[in-house]
Amino acid sequence: MLRSIEVSGKTEEEAIESALGQLGLHRDDVSVEIIEQAKTGFLGLKSSPAIVKVMYEVKENRAEKVEHFLMGILERMDVDARAEVTDNEDSINVVLVGKDPGALIGRRGETLDAIQHLTNYAINKGASGRVRINIDAENYRHRRNETLENLASRTAGKVMKYRRNMTLEPMNAYERHIIHSALQSYENISTYSVGSEPNRRIVVSYGRKNNDSQESGYDQQPGYREWS
Repeated sequence: MLRSIEVSGKTEEEAIESALGQLGLHRDDVSVEIIEQAKTGFLGLKSSPAIVKVMYEVKENRAEKVEHFLMGILERMDVDARAEVTDNEDSINVVLVGKDPGALIGRRGETLDAIQHLTNYAINKGASGRVRINIDAENYRHRRNETLENLASRTAGKVMKYRRNMTLEPMNAYERHIIHSALQSYENISTYSVGSEPNRRIVVSYGRKNNDSQESGYDQQPGYREWS
């Protein structure tokens, strides 16, 4: 990440040396832009100092990279918010805090999902090791998970009572994963997905479970997993 400071001095060299002293860096470690050259007035009157801008690279850890990336997104969204980032080694959890949570979450979490997808792609692109980045706002993920689990339970009850399949409303991959997981332990209940994005839906069916991939919470498309 590129950072900079502006420093003044009687001469350009004095200003540069002052900046290097503050940063604890060598001349080869920085690049310098002269903002204003030193000026000496007649008989020393109306003189003005030199002002230089000294730029230097700062190596960010992955939590700082996530925060920096998200702040850029939020700025472009024109949303007054900040990112609270926690690095848990195997994952990075982010809570977005702002005055307008609705602008961060969007309809059914679509904005939040998009922010999370972009952040995961940007941070993991070209990285030696992949890290999962989970982004939430106003505890939306937890509340949505509870809603989906309750929906799964109610639907399973109806399927077992009437012994007929039920097709749920379209959901994204993450939400489908929640439904599949919630119903894995139900006797005589199987789940699979039909349709294509963004109208892909889960079918909750009555029948004995088997080892077929579509009955254990995976898509019918070969080689494609609902959520990884």
